[in-house]
Amino acid sequence: MNQVNMFDVNFDNYDFMDLLDYIDKTIQERSQSYILTCNVDHVIKLRKDKEFQTVYSQAGAVVADGMPLIWASKMLGKPLKQKVSGADLFSRLGNAFEQRKYRLFFLGSAQGVPEQATKNLKAAYPGMNIVGCYSPSYGFEHNDEENQRIIEMLTECQPDIVFVGVGAPKQEKWIYRHYNSYRAPISIGVGATFDFLSGSVKRAPDFMQKTGLEWFWRLSQEPGRLWKRYLVDDAQFLVLLLKELRKRDKVKGGRLE
Repeated sequence: MNQVNMFDVNFDNYDFMDLLDYIDKTIQERSQSYILTCNVDHVIKLRKDKEFQTVYSQAGAVVADGMPLIWASKMLGKPLKQKVSGADLFSRLGNAFEQRKYRLFFLGSAQGVPEQATKNLKAAYPGMNIVGCYSPSYGFEHNDEENQRIIEMLTECQPDIVFVGVGAPKQEKWIYRHYNSYRAPISIGVGATFDFLSGSVKRAPDFMQKTGLEWFWRLSQEPGRLWKRYLVDDAQFLVLLLKELRKRDKVKGGRLE
């Protein structure tokens, strides 16, 4: 599989079936790996966060989660195949997870949310093998006792895939610090996915997802929590895109000379 480098991130040029191939292979080998779903927010945070940069450097796979990144890749002449969003994993790969009987564990979100997400998924995919879920306490990532409890829980459940939904970059950093301890083949940060699956947060309509307006929908749903992320932090993406375009033009100019 080829890679596409943009914004100092090496994206694997995967669609959902490529990602499934990667998941299958890693589970069959029983090695430990984690997948990153990179969106505009990640790109911005990576500029200043050294630990997050380290997390990215060690990832097994990095996929593009967001239409702005797909559009940017096309503008830069290195098109990525597809938006591969954590929130779409179950609608796109749910049948495969069910057929393969992969052992799944849900970590994150508020009390009762992952349980309701499990119930809803079981209604859609009766054979889906969800072996456990847990809502960690606030600030759990700094609590050694809580982290040890989670690691023991995961070690006992022996999941093939651990889905962590506590927001970025917290979820990715937590996975990076602990995935070698609980030794699941695949770990992946999925943000608000449990909230969407449980119905506690309504996801943007399809047309908004396809037109890159999902951010606007999410902002309208949770303005108090998300205004700074979308209106201040992510606005820097345009500046970064202009720099990438200039870099591309310089390379082209150099080739011509």
